[in-house]
Amino acid sequence: MIRGSYPPPPVPTLAAEGGPILEPLTVRVATAVKLTGLSRSRIYELIQSGDLPAKKIGRSTLISFADLKRFVAGAPSA
Repeated sequence: MIRGSYPPPPVPTLAAEGGPILEPLTVRVATAVKLTGLSRSRIYELIQSGDLPAKKIGRSTLISFADLKRFVAGAPSA
């Protein structure tokens, strides 16, 4: 592992014995880019405009996974 890097967030999986799908509470901007297909700069524009709520904790910008899913579900189709 490269110094200062972190492992990727866990991928949602089925819990033991057919339980519910586990989802992360928050995702970083890089993960939001991969999940949505939007560019990094577009994600930051959405955060700046208030359309996508985010929290700054230390140097990390975290986006609630639930907020990200709500945004994608409500986004107009292009």
